[in-house]
Amino acid sequence: MTDRAATDRAATDRAVAAGTGRPLDVGRRRVVVGIRGLTVVIGLRSALVGAAFFVATLGFVLLALTLGDFPLTPAEVVGVVTGQVHGLSGTVVLEWRLPRALAAVLFGAALAVAGGIFQTVARNPLASPDIIGLANGSFTGMLVALLALGGSWPLLTAGSLIGGLLAAVLIYLLAYRGGLHGFRFIVVGIGISAMLASVNTWMLLRAELETALFASAWGAGTLNSVTAATAVPAGLCVVLLLALLPLVTPGIRQLDLGDDVASATGVAVGRARLAAITLAVCLVSVVTAVAGPIAFVALAAPQITRRLTRSPGIPLVTTGVVGGALLLGSDLIAQHVIPLTVPVGVVTVVLGGSYLVWLLIHESRRRA
Repeated sequence: MTDRAATDRAATDRAVAAGTGRPLDVGRRRVVVGIRGLTVVIGLRSALVGAAFFVATLGFVLLALTLGDFPLTPAEVVGVVTGQVHGLSGTVVLEWRLPRALAAVLFGAALAVAGGIFQTVARNPLASPDIIGLANGSFTGMLVALLALGGSWPLLTAGSLIGGLLAAVLIYLLAYRGGLHGFRFIVVGIGISAMLASVNTWMLLRAELETALFASAWGAGTLNSVTAATAVPAGLCVVLLLALLPLVTPGIRQLDLGDDVASATGVAVGRARLAAITLAVCLVSVVTAVAGPIAFVALAAPQITRRLTRSPGIPLVTTGVVGGALLLGSDLIAQHVIPLTVPVGVVTVVLGGSYLVWLLIHESRRRA
């Protein structure tokens, strides 16, 4: 980070903490706008990157609605959406393809924002829900609800949410030693993730064959079972949780500067961190309850956004847009590019795993 970038970031964060809402001259890259007591930080480059990925997402949605065993033209899709075309085309678009495409966008955004929150709070690019065990915790809660209580969607959602929250609490308690340090947080999370993965495997081995097959396919991370009945309530939950993001963003930005600086600027560090982590866990748990633990989107999207925007921090709104595009693009690859239809989690693992290898090499060279 250059001295000018550090100065600009500190000035902006001080304004956010103070809640003044007064515009600041920060190199024409960041401005602060006050709206009814809320302070919103806007980055020009971040907005441009977000707009580019939003356009790409619209293109991916159009492809998702046209491609398949029952191909449609873009004109037919537009006719269905506007209500001018009905019949089988309307059923294919509105009941089969559109819920899956919108779910991919919202779920990708939720995972990306959750990953951005964890990486900011831990101040480490490797802090991700699927790395530190939250996804496995949600999977454990889902399996308990499935095997012990039945398979209704509300029960699976509640089990996934409770499992993710309990995993987060356990990791937080074990990693906290007079403060939350990123390296300890990640190492403890990896250990908890391995133990939970073992518990999940044990439960699958003891389950009936049909239930185990369903849970195993779901555990790979898939959108194949997404329907309007599950996508609508899950999408509403994601939208409501993302609407809470402005309430925790100021505290997250201050935590990115370190606990001492955040505390000196009047931030209740423990409360701010707890609120941010709770929001991130809820986002991951809702997605996991419907689509399973989709890996690496939460890891890759924040860092891709940070590098494209050249921001000293992670712009969470732009990260959400990038995450939606990544997951929907990966789902298109899983459905229409690979000869055999595979769960989207397989594609995200390949892409995200390649990115993780690059990130580890890049970080080791930078620290050398």
